[in-house]
Amino acid sequence: MSLLFPALHTASPHTALRFGDRALSYRQLAAVASGLAARLQASAPVAVWATPSLETAVGVVAGLLAGVPVVPVNPKSGESELAHIVTDSAPGSVLAEPGAQLPEPLGSVPRTDIEISAEAAEEQNWVLPPEPNAEAAAFIVYTSGTTGPPKGVVLSRRAVASNLDALGEAWQWTADDVLAHGLPLFHVHGLIIGVLGPLRRGAALRHLGRFSTQGVAQEMAGGGTMLFGVPTMYHRLADACSSDPDLVRALAGARLLVSGSAALPLHDHDRLTAATGQRVIERYGMTETLMNTSVRPGGTSRPGTVGVPLRDVDIRLVDDAGKRLPDGDTETVGELQVRGPNLFTEYLNRPDATAEAFDGGWFRTGDMATRDADGSVRLVGRKATDLIKTGGYKVGAGEIENVLLSHPAVAEAAVTGEPDDDLGERIVAWIVPASPQQQPLPDELADLVADQLAPHKRPREVRFLDALPRNDMGKVLKRELPGQQG
Repeated sequence: MSLLFPALHTASPHTALRFGDRALSYRQLAAVASGLAARLQASAPVAVWATPSLETAVGVVAGLLAGVPVVPVNPKSGESELAHIVTDSAPGSVLAEPGAQLPEPLGSVPRTDIEISAEAAEEQNWVLPPEPNAEAAAFIVYTSGTTGPPKGVVLSRRAVASNLDALGEAWQWTADDVLAHGLPLFHVHGLIIGVLGPLRRGAALRHLGRFSTQGVAQEMAGGGTMLFGVPTMYHRLADACSSDPDLVRALAGARLLVSGSAALPLHDHDRLTAATGQRVIERYGMTETLMNTSVRPGGTSRPGTVGVPLRDVDIRLVDDAGKRLPDGDTETVGELQVRGPNLFTEYLNRPDATAEAFDGGWFRTGDMATRDADGSVRLVGRKATDLIKTGGYKVGAGEIENVLLSHPAVAEAAVTGEPDDDLGERIVAWIVPASPQQQPLPDELADLVADQLAPHKRPREVRFLDALPRNDMGKVLKRELPGQQG
């Protein structure tokens, strides 16, 4: 395998990372990160207290240079979850920005502060360590743990490098690009794709620290060419475009707008395209697989799809019996399975879970999908929470949610299934009204779905909430809705 970060070896003065008014060139990043890497324990994983900061990015690069697995830690983790992660991954040290207060479960782990001093950045005699083996673990990223303790997903250096190169090809990502985003730095989207992606290409990252529409406008107007976000962010951008011509101009000038981590509602697709002339690109990935598919810039995939497989990634759809669906079948919903160099190595300390996750060499994603005639994947939802079996039909929650969100009085929508003696499952819609004075009538929403989709997709119940439960990435946590099974 080639060098993971070729640009670090060139002593380039080109900007690599910028967080607010703090920045490091590739030469400075190499100097600071190599110095920190030399202080790390040679074999044990290193935990990184992953605040949205320059220190986090430097700490992760240092761990990768040292050849030790990096364990990104969500600063919002609860103590029991954090205690499990520490016990399971057994880090030899924890890296944190100076002054960060670490919770008790990390108290027994030796701490190293990530110091980014002017002196260290200008060090002239730095030496980068030898490149580790391509099969060595690069990351141990913990899943959300919705059905038990979080599992540690082991990702190899080869998986990271091959996936970033496939994205580079799909997105025509070059060293001239400047990526802006305000995503958290403890997961695949914000950290591996959003920080290591630019570094792999020799490009630049501008991190917002915290997402705001004003911050996006400033960074994109100031030379940003690419923007990463999640649907909640793009929803807010679409809202702001109606009254912020500077934001409209900034987004209109982007080379690429990318949305991920959850489906972007069609209503927001349409609003952003109408305001800016830009089409938001969607892609599909998981912690265990990194990125699998993407819409191509300038391609013909319709909004609502997540594109075609990336280079070297194979996908297939299988029915309930595990039989592969024919490639020309564009109607039948099946479980999406993946294979390729992007796949994780194992669940740490969980050989049982690792074996259960695979069907031969294919990873069972648990995501349900169909494929369009051009091969584009159209996600229906999670097998466990988004596929509703009602009256003999399989119904995807996502298509119903898109219709509900098209109603002007609906701000947020989620659809679930609940046990029903007659139907097997009945469809339930959870609605956050646009305003307390604009609460739509339940029958009005149910009729809208029946008219636009089919009568059997009509919600049998409509329930109103002040807000939907969401995680840090903006995904709706359907298991936390009242009365749902965890």
